[in-house]
Amino acid sequence: MTTMPAEFKPAEWVHSSNIYEVNLRQYTKEGTFASFATHLPRLKDMGVEIIWFMPVTPISVKNRKGTLGSYYACSSYVATNPEFGTINEFKTLVQQIHALGMKVIIDWVANHTGWDHEWTISNPEYYTQDHEGNFKPPVENWEDVIHLNFYNPALRAAMIDAMKFWVTDCGIDGFRCDMAMLVPVDFWAEARRALDQFRPLFWLGEFDQWNDEPFAHVFDVSYTWHWMHVSEEFYKYKKPVVELDKALDGYKHRNPVTHLQSFFTSNHDENSWNGSEYEKYGNMALPLAVFSCTWAGVPLIYSGQELPNNNRLAFFDKDEIEWTDKPRLHTFYQQLLQLRKQHAVFAGKNNAAITWRIATTQPEQVFCFVRKNGDAELLVLLNFSDQPVRIFLHDMRVRGNFTELFSGKSYNSADEFALERWGYLVLQKA
Repeated sequence: MTTMPAEFKPAEWVHSSNIYEVNLRQYTKEGTFASFATHLPRLKDMGVEIIWFMPVTPISVKNRKGTLGSYYACSSYVATNPEFGTINEFKTLVQQIHALGMKVIIDWVANHTGWDHEWTISNPEYYTQDHEGNFKPPVENWEDVIHLNFYNPALRAAMIDAMKFWVTDCGIDGFRCDMAMLVPVDFWAEARRALDQFRPLFWLGEFDQWNDEPFAHVFDVSYTWHWMHVSEEFYKYKKPVVELDKALDGYKHRNPVTHLQSFFTSNHDENSWNGSEYEKYGNMALPLAVFSCTWAGVPLIYSGQELPNNNRLAFFDKDEIEWTDKPRLHTFYQQLLQLRKQHAVFAGKNNAAITWRIATTQPEQVFCFVRKNGDAELLVLLNFSDQPVRIFLHDMRVRGNFTELFSGKSYNSADEFALERWGYLVLQKA
């Protein structure tokens, strides 16, 4: 196993931040940088802090799927998809986002390119090839992409140079690295050493520590695929609550001290291939969203979840999100994201900030936990059942008066708490 330097750690602001994934093609009728910019004031008001754009690079034509192809089959690493706009228009968008106090990361697809990427002509040696010298997909059913060869030092240098372009010329603040676990971990360390010299960047990796722990030593934040699968099984198959606890304990034990997880109920892959959060979780979707925003980690929100969006968005074709003037969950997310920014329990990860589960009189229905940092305390109760419940807390460490985030109602820790079916309470200590 490669040992990674201890200096790979997130900036302090990351701990209280959040990520909003933008599916630019589907976001507006025009599907352009300029048209997306009209949504920035709304997203700022909602509390979004890190805007992640799915790949903005041009898409290969050869072997493309659907009418428009996959974002993840690029034909150049240093240009924009003309459907979205020009490089200068993207730079303008980055400047607009920065002017509102938000940060920008872009999807980086290092493992593979499309079949007609410019490197297939200029540098075919950058690719893995079969015994006849033909390019080949990295995975059997990924017919629209071909695999890059990270045993070639020249490929590594060219990849880092391309990433540098987006940092120095376009002003982005970091990368979401697609299928990061398929690329050698020492490449990511090499890239981070080179690019963080310009300024500290934000590094989000698509991998899960349950299977790919070494990568957590390089990236600031990783996915929680395991939690997602366990929580879905909990809902659909009425698994015991202990399965949720085992998943969360696993992250804790696999977690380098500086690393964070990103919790989510949807993203582009899940929405398109496995269904919206309401197909997967039904009425449990909202209490899980509360969990994602209040448990230790960095929450991820996907395009349209604030509507909410109940539709699967097509992956290779145009399929516009049906926006309304007032997304119904705007205020819901706004309150949760503002809480993360303002409450001391979400401040930098340190030895004083702790999270622990709380026993209740209905342990199989109510998932309860406390987050604490010094005198600051946040109590969260989530009814993961289809029945209303009334409970008492069974933990003397939780004492005092609290104010509920959404209702403003006052509670005492000794009170009986009433939760509606699939209900939730987020309580700040007075």
